[in-house]
Amino acid sequence: MSLYLGANVTTVCELTEMVTSPAVAGEGDPLLRSKFTVPPPPPFLVARSRLVERLTHGAREPVTVVTGPAGSGKTQALAAWARTARGADNIAWITMEEGDGKPAVFWTYVVEGLRRAGVPLFPALADPLHLTAVDDSFLPRLAEQLAALARPVSLVLDEVSSVVGRQWANDLDFVVRHSDGGLRLTLVGRWDPPLPLYRYRLAGSLTEVRGEDLVFTEDEAAELLALHGIALTSTGLTSLLRHTEGWAAGLRLFAMALEGHDDAESLLATINGDEATIAEYFVSEVLRARSPEVRDFLLRSSIVDIVTPDLAQLLTGRRDAGRVLAGLERENMFLQVVNDQPVAYRYHRLFGELLRAELAHDDPDEISPLHRRAAGWLAAEGRTVDAVHHAVSAGDWDTAAEITIDDYAVGQLVLGGAHDRLGPMFRDLPEVVDSPEVALVRAALALAGADHDRAAKQLVLAEELVADRSPQRRGAMSVAGAVLDLLVTAAAQDASRWLDTARQATALLGSAPAERLARHPELSALVLAATGAAHSWFGAVDAAVAPLSEAAAVATADGCEAVRVDCLQDLALLEAYRGRLRHAAVLADQAIVLAQRCDGVGVPPPASAQVALAWVAVEHYDVEAAWRFLRAAEPLCGLRAGGAAEAGFAIVKSRLLRGRGELSGALRVLQDAGGRSGSQSGSQSGGQSRPAWLGREIMLSRARILTAGGHPKDALAAVAQLGDQDHPDVLIVQAEALLVAGDPERARQALDRVVEDRDVPVPVAVNARLGMAALAAAGGDVRAAHGALHEALRLADPESLRRHFHEVGAGLRRLMREDQELAERYRSLGRGAHPPHPQTAHGGGAAETVMVEKLSKREMEVLRHVEAMLPTEEIAGAMYLSVNTVKTHVRSILRKLCASRRNEAVRRAREIGLI
Repeated sequence: MSLYLGANVTTVCELTEMVTSPAVAGEGDPLLRSKFTVPPPPPFLVARSRLVERLTHGAREPVTVVTGPAGSGKTQALAAWARTARGADNIAWITMEEGDGKPAVFWTYVVEGLRRAGVPLFPALADPLHLTAVDDSFLPRLAEQLAALARPVSLVLDEVSSVVGRQWANDLDFVVRHSDGGLRLTLVGRWDPPLPLYRYRLAGSLTEVRGEDLVFTEDEAAELLALHGIALTSTGLTSLLRHTEGWAAGLRLFAMALEGHDDAESLLATINGDEATIAEYFVSEVLRARSPEVRDFLLRSSIVDIVTPDLAQLLTGRRDAGRVLAGLERENMFLQVVNDQPVAYRYHRLFGELLRAELAHDDPDEISPLHRRAAGWLAAEGRTVDAVHHAVSAGDWDTAAEITIDDYAVGQLVLGGAHDRLGPMFRDLPEVVDSPEVALVRAALALAGADHDRAAKQLVLAEELVADRSPQRRGAMSVAGAVLDLLVTAAAQDASRWLDTARQATALLGSAPAERLARHPELSALVLAATGAAHSWFGAVDAAVAPLSEAAAVATADGCEAVRVDCLQDLALLEAYRGRLRHAAVLADQAIVLAQRCDGVGVPPPASAQVALAWVAVEHYDVEAAWRFLRAAEPLCGLRAGGAAEAGFAIVKSRLLRGRGELSGALRVLQDAGGRSGSQSGSQSGGQSRPAWLGREIMLSRARILTAGGHPKDALAAVAQLGDQDHPDVLIVQAEALLVAGDPERARQALDRVVEDRDVPVPVAVNARLGMAALAAAGGDVRAAHGALHEALRLADPESLRRHFHEVGAGLRRLMREDQELAERYRSLGRGAHPPHPQTAHGGGAAETVMVEKLSKREMEVLRHVEAMLPTEEIAGAMYLSVNTVKTHVRSILRKLCASRRNEAVRRAREIGLI
């Protein structure tokens, strides 16, 4: 023992025999009784059992550290634990203050605190000057005494951040390490005490309670408000928690401000960080203790939501901005690290509001220049939305529009939607501001609002103003102008320019920087969708499928949902027309599921998808399902311009009515839908109200019904109005009419031309074989008729095309009934080959999912972990990723598989053989 303590060591007995006169601190001042008192519970105490449990567990370890910003509830959490644990544990509570770091003062208070906690050490230190050599004698003696205790003592040091220096911490560390578990520390402050916490952390003997642990939960916040007599709706409570970020003092101050008001919910929206009581708290507890230089740094850097060292240096002019930010964050100065960025911070929302209010009061002329600096820096970093926000805040509309156009974000303005933050920023764009970029922004916003005339006028203005710009400045503007021109042309259905503007926009888009287009997939999606729509409009069905499919694959980002739904449902209708019924059903199902997920965020109900499902059902001759889908589609048709859904609706309904033998009703439906416009041949003619292929199908359907009703001449006259008389579907209808009219030779010539063509769609090929069977049967060649029927059934089997066989004449139906093999083949048509139609919109099972966009390798790995039912945290640990990254992958998987939940995504992935 003497080797450890040195020669001049006072014995334990001598220490315990010191006089017990009133204790004094190191400077001769009396010890303050209040510093040893556990703070009493406040009138509005919320029981936070989760924190008490955490602290109870931590009290079993050598060191517990509780840190958080001012007003985060640190002391009250510790006090609640102390009151709970006092019966079972020896607890010494000391509230530290500035000046308590001197060894004599510090250890006088510690010894007195231990004595008051019932620890059998020396009663008090009568002469603190004897402790000048605490390192040589006092600390080992104290550690030895604590090690001999029958039950450990917990020493709580509150407000340790106010204690300056490191010696007290080094001494305390020595005692803890050598007390053999007899002393357990709980240190409370705004930042970490200068103990070697890393060592305790590595040894697993450190419990840490941080600011995020002290944040109030929704239940705790509701309890606090209830104590103040305030009841908020779930929405109001969520808003309050978002605004205060669960900060204890903020919630309490808000509660005080709302107390006694009848309409607390409405008042809630009017309170922010510069409200008198909140501002007073921040100024008194945070700003007043800071140097003028730090205060100026806080005010200037607060104008941005997320601040990096480089941006802070630009705004404040301080080269040590990174060091200042890191120091403020360590000291819990209401500045938090943004985890999903390399080195970035954000101010607590209320604190940021207070800082900006202080800046506006102290130096209002500096606000606009600061916003301009921030806008330029953020634009260079590719953070367009934030850059535009600051340009608008500076009142610099030209720069705001220039940033938007230069970043190729014009498509974002057009789409708008629930995810759009850019468009609303231009809501107050003054009419007096004129530049080509501003005109393009106005055109995009007009398109978003369906004001096509205003959009066209702004495009003309932009073209006039851009003449003054250098060629180097015209690149992004040219792309924006071409894309917007294409969208205006498509909206106006301008047949004379549509395809030309699509080609021009595609070419200019190809010259744009790849990295910009990668950031804005909506631009490519809009151009591809408009290009596909142009081909569809003019009757080039096969040419329309490729760009529409590519557009659906590209339109997977937030904000592109409406484009994706449109492409999927347009593709579904096209594929149903081409006889690719399985694919049509899947695409329609995907469109419906996506629209349901986006309900209320600007995505209209997909009428064409419901019509496509009805089309698929009627081709399968599933009459009940066809009527059900048709009834679902009926209230949706007519909601959107273009007439595709209405035309498809009429075609399907006419086929169902014909199947019931109501030929006049079927004709009337087609006529009401505008079948008289069948004079359109699919060329680029004006006045068109629907895609040319649908107008053509209406006319052909009318001709078929006329033929079935015994009016072949009228049918031939109707078909003669179509421009392309050599088209396979026209030849089929002509042949049917000619056969009924008694001209089998000409009918055969027409059918031969179709049969020889190997590239015709399956429905046309099936009808051609049925026509050949009818010709053979009419000529008495039963064997040839059987052969043609067998071939028709073979072609119809993959897609289970049944309707065509129900619409043939009585002679062919008799042949099929009488021939056992034909009858069995018809009965088994498509049996078991494919899953049933999707029933998503009507509560049935979902369809097989065909992904337009493939899962990445990393997403596949996440999907397998999801299949194993691992929670997000375990997936992150297994893959060495952050939790946020895993969540991003899961959202992408759900989107690509058109699923709303994880188990649904797993089920769909199994259905298509992914896992």
